[in-house]
Amino acid sequence: MTHIAVAMTGASGAVYGVRLVEELLKANCQVSLVLTRSGLDVLQYELGLDWSGTAVQTQVKVSRHFAGAQNLSVYDEQDMFSPLASGSSVPRAMVVIPCSMGTAARLAAGISGNLLERAADVVLKERRDLILVPRETPLNQIHLENLLTLSRAGAHILPAMPGFYHRPQTLDDVVNHLVGKVLDSLNIEHNLFPRWGQLQE
Repeated sequence: MTHIAVAMTGASGAVYGVRLVEELLKANCQVSLVLTRSGLDVLQYELGLDWSGTAVQTQVKVSRHFAGAQNLSVYDEQDMFSPLASGSSVPRAMVVIPCSMGTAARLAAGISGNLLERAADVVLKERRDLILVPRETPLNQIHLENLLTLSRAGAHILPAMPGFYHRPQTLDDVVNHLVGKVLDSLNIEHNLFPRWGQLQE
């Protein structure tokens, strides 16, 4: 079973992270979900999802949301005893979605102050795939330099820039296009949007 770590920060765009977890579970992946405190706040503000509480309470709430998925583990950002903190149990890939510019800055500086940062550092040092989905605009020079540093270190930078060639009709179509691009980067098959050349006139 393919193991993918997903981390959600306090950047706007919580729906992207939730949809990605849904699709990874559909693809029978083992998912380790890291939620930052700010990420939990944005989940509640943008989607009305209250996943706060103790570690056990959060695990129950998240599992219930994803229909009791058995291959889903949830970790608090301060849980440095999580398997994700060790290179001996590194996932095949990690996706930070959405990725705040603060998170990108700390990753670019090699800071491992919480589980998200440590897990991302582990993924990079073990030469696995780290995909960052920044959701910020406009970008200043500091943002751009941090993202360039991360790209040079081996991270994939996949900004939340949905395309429109597939003629989206709903907000779900827009979200699905972006999440589909993430799945493409993970080499996971999906049918979230039509490919170029597959559109019906």
